[in-house]
Amino acid sequence: MAAKTNRSNRTALVLLCLVLGLSWEAQARQIRYSVPEELEKGSFVGNISKDLGLEPRELAERGVRIVSRGRTQLFALNPRSGSLVTAGRIDREELCAQSAPCLVSFNILVEDRVKLFGIEIEVTDINDNAPKFQAENVDVKINENVAPGMRFPLLEAVDPDVGVNSLQSYQLSSNKHFSLAVQTHAYGVKYPELVLEHALDREEQAVHHLVLTALDGGDPLLSGTVLISVTVFDANDNAPVFTLPEYHVRVLENLPVGTQLLTVTATDRDEGANGEVTYSFRKSPDTQLLKFQLNKNTGEIKLSANLDYEETDFYELEIQAEDGGAYLAMAKVLITVEDVNDNSPEVTITSLFSPLMEDSPLGTVIALLNVHDPDSGQNGQVTCSISENLPFKLEKSIDSYYRLVTHRTLDREQVFSYNITVTATDGGNPPLLMETHFTLHVADINDNPPTFSHISYFTYILENNPRGASIFSVTAHDPDSHENAQVIYSLAEDTFQEAPLSSYISINSDTGVLYALRSFDYEQFRDLQIQVIATDSGDPPLSSNVSLSIFVLDQNDNTPEILYPALPTDGSTGVELAPRSAEPGYLVTKVVAVDRDSGQNAWLSYRLLKASEPGLFAVGLHTGEVRTARALLDRDALKQSLVVAVQDHGQPPLSATVTLTVAVADNIPDVLADLGSIRTPADPDDSDLTLYLVVAVAAVSCVFLAFVIVLLALRLRRWHASRLLQASGGGLVGVPASHFVGVDGVRAFLQTYSHEVSLTADSRESHVIFPQPNYADTLISQESCGKKDPLSLLDDSKLPVEDTPLVPQAPPNTDWRFSQTQRPGTSGSQNGDETGTWPNNQFDTEMLQAMILASASEAADGSSTLGGGAGTMGLSARYGPQFTLQHVPDYRQNVYIPGSNATLTSAAGKRDGKAPAGGNGNKKKSGKKEKK
Repeated sequence: MAAKTNRSNRTALVLLCLVLGLSWEAQARQIRYSVPEELEKGSFVGNISKDLGLEPRELAERGVRIVSRGRTQLFALNPRSGSLVTAGRIDREELCAQSAPCLVSFNILVEDRVKLFGIEIEVTDINDNAPKFQAENVDVKINENVAPGMRFPLLEAVDPDVGVNSLQSYQLSSNKHFSLAVQTHAYGVKYPELVLEHALDREEQAVHHLVLTALDGGDPLLSGTVLISVTVFDANDNAPVFTLPEYHVRVLENLPVGTQLLTVTATDRDEGANGEVTYSFRKSPDTQLLKFQLNKNTGEIKLSANLDYEETDFYELEIQAEDGGAYLAMAKVLITVEDVNDNSPEVTITSLFSPLMEDSPLGTVIALLNVHDPDSGQNGQVTCSISENLPFKLEKSIDSYYRLVTHRTLDREQVFSYNITVTATDGGNPPLLMETHFTLHVADINDNPPTFSHISYFTYILENNPRGASIFSVTAHDPDSHENAQVIYSLAEDTFQEAPLSSYISINSDTGVLYALRSFDYEQFRDLQIQVIATDSGDPPLSSNVSLSIFVLDQNDNTPEILYPALPTDGSTGVELAPRSAEPGYLVTKVVAVDRDSGQNAWLSYRLLKASEPGLFAVGLHTGEVRTARALLDRDALKQSLVVAVQDHGQPPLSATVTLTVAVADNIPDVLADLGSIRTPADPDDSDLTLYLVVAVAAVSCVFLAFVIVLLALRLRRWHASRLLQASGGGLVGVPASHFVGVDGVRAFLQTYSHEVSLTADSRESHVIFPQPNYADTLISQESCGKKDPLSLLDDSKLPVEDTPLVPQAPPNTDWRFSQTQRPGTSGSQNGDETGTWPNNQFDTEMLQAMILASASEAADGSSTLGGGAGTMGLSARYGPQFTLQHVPDYRQNVYIPGSNATLTSAAGKRDGKAPAGGNGNKKKSGKKEKK
């Protein structure tokens, strides 16, 4: 019955141990590795990231680190490879001495999870130590009367290695008297003994020299030797004998120095000097010998230094007894140190998460604490506690770790920091305690966005600013603290003139200073609107924005641009005409210029910079009108050259110049020969270009002539049909004559479609004349539209259509030339008085030039169809009632052929009313030109 009960108890005990072991293993999360000793620093031990279920890069991100107590760190984490490596050279013998296996334990903390993993590494032995004797020479004294078979203990070799690498065997050099025997003690220590095989004879040999070799079992095999000197003595045939082979004693660690621990005793049955026994420590580490003192005569062992259970709890001493006849005996003293409660608990703050956000949820881990008491048993049992009025509590974790977590809601506005005291108490009698103090700060959450001091900002900057120049600075303030109050400035993404706004302006994200990334141009844009965003560094970040207006100020960086007279692009020279009969103040031409700048920088003034005949011409300071300063004389040169300067009022002022050529004559044919001298450098392509131009003009004339013939045919057909209707239906009595003005218009156009072309091919003096009638300069008056259509006379004369001669035209009107008030200029008014509206900007000026050039041929004939009445080209409606066709210079005077000196001259453009080249006044000259 008792057997059954015992068996049931044992079964329950086994199950309980199994459950506790599994629970402990699950809690400890133990990871084991094995590594040989003497590896280089940084040698691989194990893939800790894989065993922890993490990626190598997560070791640093999750705060994985080694936590150990009171010992030099032997291992380290490699965050790049995620492996556990050696932190230095590991000596197993230094670390564990003869203990096997040699285990090193520590913990690894995954800080973001607040999890601990136990690591246990076995340091395996390598054969790095050869067996070594304590002395190089050993003296053995033997009486000659010792019988064969007598054993003499020898000094054993020490090999710090363990296992197969430790001491395995001894060898003795060959001799005829001695052999070697090896004894193995209960602790596995091998002791060599010298065995006398044959009787000794001192008279034959007093000293024997032997070599003892100790061998281990490593690879490669290592060994150590000692020289044994055997001295043969006479008659001492008894060795000392200890009362006990082993002495055991238990002492408290707090014993004072000098306390006697025990006394060893050995006896020798010999008498005299051979019976006197002396005691000594045979073999012990120096660190142990320093703590104990042995009386060599009495065998008393006393404490010479304080014991510490936490440092070493067991000592093994070997005592040797020797008589005067060289006999030896050996005994062991085993000292066990017992613990006392002499160490206070230690509290280590492994992790402290401070400051703590005030909106942290309940149960948030604040700190991870490690408690440790070096004492053993009940003396090492530690409990921790904190004050109850704090909104925190302690929770037990694995091993000796505690977690401090939030127990109630935090409010930073009430308490912004807590002074926490953790009290650790052990279970000794009396108990010892230790207090640890630390401060926990409560951090503010990001609940305030940055604010600007103004609703909006504006600033001014001069154009042509250097790149990178500082423009303005904005500042925003955030009432939060730390990173929540750190303001970062940026610009809102936008486009300006089809380019990103960031290519114009940049902002310093730390200071709020804005910089110009390019040089601004007032003529391109005058203001820039941007949004500045201030964002704090909180999570999530809060932001606010403000508008900034940048106004660009003008600088005088544009020179005046001369619109009229425009510089020719073909190398020819434009000529203005001044009649010799011109009175002082006669308007010759007008220089028209604009400036792209604004304000005072665009105010222009004109002055005569240089003249071939000083005093003959004057330029209006503000109008640019070129007028005669005196009456023209016969001695004045036919060709006058003027250089007019146009200058703005900027600082510094900018200017431009234009050269005018004025021909002094009453009509153009009188000065053609002189104008031909205004030449440009010869060009080998002139003749070809002139030929191409003539062919092009002829082709266009032919096409136009064909179009007119077709138009006439259509008109004649309609007229014939109307005749038939009149004959059959009573005629067209009520139809006004103006309905047939289309034919008159065509005839008038044919009468004016003639040209005078001066060609300069090789001789540069040849002329090609297209014959022109005397009425080429005749403006079609309003009365001519009221006359009866000459074609309609055919009905009255009863003549056939094809035989009916055309009614001759009226003689040409030679008095239609421009008056003095109608000379070229901006307004055409005398003495500079402008009654019309002259274009006041570049766009209007270019439009005016385009309208003038497009209507040049029609303007001289009075057949303009631009609207606005006859002779107005439609300009009076835009530039005032005084700006009529007579105010516009005839641009057909000089039509330049690019690349040559050829000039197309229209006889209809003699603007001073002289007889045209085809008229009565110059028939002789015209005839000569036609011959050429």
